Amino acid sequence: MTFSASVMPATAATPRRASATRRPVSLLRRALTLPLMVLSFSLLAGCGQDEETSAARDDAPGKTQTQDRRLRVAMLQPPRSGLNPLTDDAFKLSRWRTAETLIRLDADGDPQPFLATEWEQLDPQTWRFTIRPDVTFHDGSALTVEQVVASLTAATNAVPKPRILDGVEMRIEADGENAVIVRTADTDPLVPNRLSSPQLAIMAARAYAQAGHVDPIRAGTGPFVLTEINGTQSATLERYDGYWGERAELAGIDADYVPDGTARGAALRTGTADVVEAVPVSQVALIDPSLIHEVPMPRTNTLYLNTASGPFQAPTLRAAAREALDRGALVRTVYEGRADVAEGLLGPALAWASELRQPLAQRTAAAEPDGVRITLATFTDRAELPEVAVLLEQQLEAAGFDVQQEVRQYAHIESDMLAGKFDAFILSRATLLDSGDPVAYMVSDFSCAGSFNIAQLCDPAIDAALAKAGDLPPGPERRQAIIAAEAAILETDAAVPMLHERVIQGEATDVVGALRDPRERELIDEHTHFRQTADAR
Repeated sequence: MTFSASVMPATAATPRRASATRRPVSLLRRALTLPLMVLSFSLLAGCGQDEETSAARDDAPGKTQTQDRRLRVAMLQPPRSGLNPLTDDAFKLSRWRTAETLIRLDADGDPQPFLATEWEQLDPQTWRFTIRPDVTFHDGSALTVEQVVASLTAATNAVPKPRILDGVEMRIEADGENAVIVRTADTDPLVPNRLSSPQLAIMAARAYAQAGHVDPIRAGTGPFVLTEINGTQSATLERYDGYWGERAELAGIDADYVPDGTARGAALRTGTADVVEAVPVSQVALIDPSLIHEVPMPRTNTLYLNTASGPFQAPTLRAAAREALDRGALVRTVYEGRADVAEGLLGPALAWASELRQPLAQRTAAAEPDGVRITLATFTDRAELPEVAVLLEQQLEAAGFDVQQEVRQYAHIESDMLAGKFDAFILSRATLLDSGDPVAYMVSDFSCAGSFNIAQLCDPAIDAALAKAGDLPPGPERRQAIIAAEAAILETDAAVPMLHERVIQGEATDVVGALRDPRERELIDEHTHFRQTADAR
């Protein structure tokens, strides 16, 4: 099985010198501390925030002059580990396009060339990846086979390991001057998908100079070079003129961490940020609709029903709970219309799911609950879930159940949840884990050996369906098998999907090409730029 990079030629860009004036660190954050009455775009412009130049693009025929401007981004969360790429902070590096991986995923979750131009599965446990030539790290050193081996080996030896490598034994070795061999202890058709995880970004040797710490400054290969980390306040990136692909259209990125949702909404509303992550629903009514973009998330709000003990051992009562739900009411009220009614476990973030899904062949008829008492539980950490529980209690009681609620912080309820102490549990669950593939989530939640099997479900037919899907390589056949496994799970009514969540991304009207990625791996890339208008500032 061989994959090539004919769709992504490795054309090196002509080096250029960025000419934009660099703004002071954390200007956005300082602006956000001002009273909202005086927080304005003109204030920032007076501070030299929006100096810009235009340069003719002789490396992109047919394009007009590009603005040599910096993009201001308000990020949702500060880094937890100093932007260590072996942690969840890697997703920030990926969203800023400063760190890159061997593989990237397309919209369907299928692997595509990136720093590897092609790959081949030599046997069930051995893969060969050809490394892209003429790539340099941000410190000027060359991307070599040896450094790819060193970088991936550092990830396999990390404590803790990146999530994508949980339970995976992987060895990497050089194969000549232009390829690496990846060997796994077990057959694993998702090796290319795993290598797309931002936590397996390839970094320069300088990143690993200090034992126990990975420093991403000037160590990536992307179109933007990370030049400064200001703790949990901000980060600064400049255009990297030696990038192996197309030259970035932006002069740089100024990223501020703004955990407060009201402040992020204000930054978008007042023009102190150009792109804003995760605008809260409560702020949307205050913001010009043209600045708001909703992105479907691979996250499903699901009602799990305990199949091993209590009333929901009976399939007919599980069917009664399923019939009692008014999903549309949950979307309209709790989520103010900014969510999608669920048709299955996998939502619109995976467009192929709805295209392949067929009506279920078997549905158990519902019985009358006749006042049977059930315990409905959820947690407070996600603000919407207690509200969902209140409305769901009303719907279930209207159908004849006697509902008792139990709501705690997640840390205080997880062990009881996993032990099957509740009859029903409401959970907002990510359906795509780091591999970009839903099989791992389905195995975890619905297989007999699943580590997150809230419904206590154990069905040999489901295990067989999941095993079939898991053994197939990424592509149409695997996607069809995943939908077949989903149908087998839904027919048990052990899990009743209610809605699929969205995230609201804010973008200034003159921003073009900000990425709206359901997997939250991408946000800004080399093509992101400002629209040229007569009054552009």
